Amino acid sequence: MPNIKSNLKEMRLLKNLTQEQLADKLGVTRQTINAIEQDKYQPTLYLAHKCAQLFNVHIEDIFKFN
Repeated sequence: MPNIKSNLKEMRLLKNLTQEQLADKLGVTRQTINAIEQDKYQPTLYLAHKCAQLFNVHIEDIFKFN
């Protein structure tokens, strides 16, 4: 399975969102957001797509596949 690095924290901070606020917008828990930001959880394609839509960027702008 490929390793995925996330820029989610940087994107979230640019929008002045807390982890809780972002989690609410994406329909996940704050713990999920924290785990993604810590590169401890690899999001599903569906969740990665929702993140990209929310920030109006490409998935690859948030998640780097190694």
